[in-house]
Amino acid sequence: MSKTSKTSKTSKTYFSVSVSLDGYLVPPGMDFEHAGDPTHENWGAQWGKLQSWILPTRFFRQMAKFGEGGETGIDDQIVEQTFRRTGVSIMGKRMFDLGEAMWPEEAPFHTPVFVLTKEVRAPWARPGGTTFFRERRHRERASSGARGGRRS
Repeated sequence: MSKTSKTSKTSKTYFSVSVSLDGYLVPPGMDFEHAGDPTHENWGAQWGKLQSWILPTRFFRQMAKFGEGGETGIDDQIVEQTFRRTGVSIMGKRMFDLGEAMWPEEAPFHTPVFVLTKEVRAPWARPGGTTFFRERRHRERASSGARGGRRS
């Protein structure tokens, strides 16, 4: 009896997010209505505290166009390794809506970004290699883009 060997190419999925020990992804008060007012419920300072591990790293500062310098320790290495292995970014509609109002012209992803939403829009290309896709087949396209390791 012969065995038939079938190979398939699979991709790895990495989940990367900052979460406070009490479970907050987004601080209270940080919503679309108050996005332009970081003093509302002190969300700006709370968000800065939540992201305090990544903001001072050299690699993140360079990618976010915060200027030269920055820390070069283990956190910097983790940030760089995570970025370099990312072929596609996926986010929810709420993060996109907040970010659309707040990100600089060169969004910080530098990958294709698939927004999980039912709202269809034309792709939105930004300087630096970020293109946002909002379409019905976003999950399948995100998976195929990740498998191909494509970066815009």
